[in-house]
This record gives sequence, structure tokens and C-alpha cells, in this order.
Amino acid sequence: MRTFGKWLGRLLILAAIVMIGVFTFVPGYVEKGRNAVAEHAPYPVSDTAQALHDSMIIGDWHADSLLWNRDLNKRGTYGQVDIPRLVEGNVAIQMFTAVTKSPKGLNYEHNDAEAFDNIKLVAFLQLWPLRTWLSIYERAAYQAEKLHKFEAAAPDALKIIRTRSDLEEVLSRRAAGEKIVGGLLGIEGAHPLEGKIKNLDRLEAAGYRMIALQHFFDNELGGTLHSHENNGLTDFGREVVAEVAKRGMVLDIAHSSPQVARDVLAMVDIPVIVSHSGIHSNCASKRNYPDDLMRKIAATGGVIGMGYWAEVTCDDSPDGVAKSIKAAIAVVGENAVSLGSDYDGSIATTFDTSELAAITDALLRAGVSEGQIRKVMGENMLRVLRARLKD
Repeated sequence: MRTFGKWLGRLLILAAIVMIGVFTFVPGYVEKGRNAVAEHAPYPVSDTAQALHDSMIIGDWHADSLLWNRDLNKRGTYGQVDIPRLVEGNVAIQMFTAVTKSPKGLNYEHNDAEAFDNIKLVAFLQLWPLRTWLSIYERAAYQAEKLHKFEAAAPDALKIIRTRSDLEEVLSRRAAGEKIVGGLLGIEGAHPLEGKIKNLDRLEAAGYRMIALQHFFDNELGGTLHSHENNGLTDFGREVVAEVAKRGMVLDIAHSSPQVARDVLAMVDIPVIVSHSGIHSNCASKRNYPDDLMRKIAATGGVIGMGYWAEVTCDDSPDGVAKSIKAAIAVVGENAVSLGSDYDGSIATTFDTSELAAITDALLRAGVSEGQIRKVMGENMLRVLRARLKD
């Protein structure tokens, strides 16, 4: 009996060591594979391009960095976004998007809403609070709390933008020479509502200012782009769209079905955005809406955030991203194109956010004008935020 107890104790110790190893090393290992930056020599950037880049207000509509267990106030050795690298890339405004449910496979063609939920596993492996393991709303609340903690720890480096006044404060401080980043909170897919409109109040109170309706599967609000059915808005979806339009929030239809996009456009009279995407005529991917639909979205005064990964650009090099941006200007006009990296969103890229001057250089070499570059890199995003945020 004593021998059995001794072996049981050893097994428990071994199991504890294994579990510590799993929770310590597996999350970082997983993220390194999910958010890889290709090995490359430094990208050449001309003096002219660097000077232009340094003079601009730059904004990005989409990064999923809050999903991962990294201290965003420290410069990371993997992943694609953190505050120091945003400063190095001269990014003034970063939308931090909360992923709360994601199906195994992340298939562009079709996903089942009942598929295995990757984020449940992420929450468990990263030892998120127990409340997040089963509640999608709590996953959004927790990611907002993380950004607020980063702000509290480094208020000279990060300010969360909730109002138009907050936005203008960030811009004024940067104009005075401060290296501060303005962070906004957005939801990738409105699953945290859990079918209850009152949860929109809670998300707004937590600091969320951008709501995307769908992610990789149909939900209570309507159909996803990644489905065979092309379902439109549900009654609940229409209720949410109407509420978002009334509030100081940005409405994002990235990942929504084409029919949801058309239903939204028929309902609202506000700028509508696609936070991270590409142009179909430049890269014929299901992930990119048809050009005619993109033009209708642009006609709302909204913008298309151009992504940096191969499935939306068909060439994820700086030159390929610049080509995608130039194609977008030709399709929807220079006032409707923004940046929407999808950094840290389980995509591979050829550059991280510290290297954005390579995009400016590539755009200049592609013949895009300085005025157009300024609009794409940030001015168009600022216009939409000023139109939607309340004082």
C-alpha cells in the first residue's frame, strides 16, 4: 500500500509538471505558428518615403492582439502588434478587435456554427478566468479589461479612445511630440451579445466602439460570408444594426454574407466599413466581396480596410499590398480605402506593424500620389471615426 501511495504521488507530481509545461509553453508555441512574420532582410525605404511616413497620421482598423497572452506594453519577439512596435511604425490609431468564437479550420467556403470552438481552447490554455470558458460575452469583457490594464500600466504610451474628444486628445498629444497610441475596442462578430440586446449596453460600457456582425459562421444576427446559404439579417440582427446606428459606434460588415451587407445598406444612413478585406478584381477570393458591392459600401461614406495576408491580396509582400491598395483606389475611390491588417488574427504576413514604412515606400513606387497615400494610411479612418464617435 505504501508503494502504491509512493507511485501515485510521483504520478501526480509528473502530471503537475506536464500541466505547468502545457500552460507555460503551448500558448506561445501556438501563437508563433498562427501569427508568423516571414524571415526577411530589412525592406529598403527611401528617404522620401520615410519622411512622408513619419509625417502622417496612420490608423489600422483590425488587430486581434488581445486574444493572446502577451504584454502589449513590451516589444515582443513574436506576433505582429504591440505598443512599442506600433510606435516604431508610427501608428497613431489601432483598433483592437476581440475574437470570442472561432470554428476549427477557419474555412473560407463554409463553417458550421456547431463546429469546435477554438477560442474556448485558447481561453483554457491561456488560463483566462473561469467565467470566460463558457460565456462568449465574458470573453469580450475580459479582452477589454486587458486593454484597460495596459493603459493603466503605461498611460503615456496608450490611451483608449471612447469619444471624439479622446480621439482629438491623442492627435493633439502626438502633434506635440508624444509617442502615444490611441487604442479602440472592436468586436469581431457580435456573438458576445448572446442574443440579448442589453448586452450591447454592457459592451459599450466596457469601451467597445466597433461592432462587426458576423465572423466565420452564421449567428443570431444573420449569415456569414463563409457559408453556402448567403442568409440575410434576422430580426435580432436588424434590431442590433438599428441600435449601433443610433449610438457612437462603427458598424463593420467584414465576414458578413453579401445578403447581410445588402440588408444593412438598405437600413442605415451611416458610414459602413469592412474592417479587413481585399478587392475581388485584384484577388478573386471568396473573402473579398464583389467589386459592385464594395462600391455600394463606399457610397455610404464608409471605408474598406485593406488586409496584408495572402488570401486577400494574392501577394502579401509590401509591393503586393501596395498593388492591392492601388486596385482598391481604382474600384472604390481614394476616399474609401483604409488599412485593415488583421494582424495577430491567425494569419502569416511578410512584415509586422513596426515595418509599415515599407508600405509607404511601395505605394510611392507604384505611382500612388502623396495625397492618396495620406488618405489611405489614416485620414479616411479619422473621417469615419469623427463621424461616428460621440463627444
